[in-house]
Amino acid sequence: MNFIFAAMEYFKIGKLVAVHGLKGELLLKHELGKKTTLKGLRAIFTEEKKNSFLPWFIETTKLKSAEELILKLETIESREAAIKLVQKEIWLPEADFKLFAAKNSPVNLLGYTMLVPLHEEFLQKIDHNKKQVIVTLPEGLLEIYL
Repeated sequence: MNFIFAAMEYFKIGKLVAVHGLKGELLLKHELGKKTTLKGLRAIFTEEKKNSFLPWFIETTKLKSAEELILKLETIESREAAIKLVQKEIWLPEADFKLFAAKNSPVNLLGYTMLVPLHEEFLQKIDHNKKQVIVTLPEGLLEIYL
């Protein structure tokens, strides 16, 4: 049984980039900014139509690297079934996104105001309440644009 969910804010966390093995496992490349197995997460979502999200319930997850994990989803039992999901973007509802995304990950800074460029050595402060990223501009950068 499939349900389409809407009227909630969702955040894109990554993409299913490949099939892993023969039993329907998928490789998720995420941008959450930290190692995670998404432990406790019940479902991930794909956007089926603009602002309409379809849940995929998680059976198991395994850590592959800091930015990748292997997912086994309910109802996906073969390599052929998994191939249909490859290249799908993965979304989480806001509450789940806040649980799993690192505070300073780039994906968690969407909607913030910032001066460019964002580079770790120029980063001074992140104000999550004001949704601002404060940086020190490299010498001469403003002169290029003025």
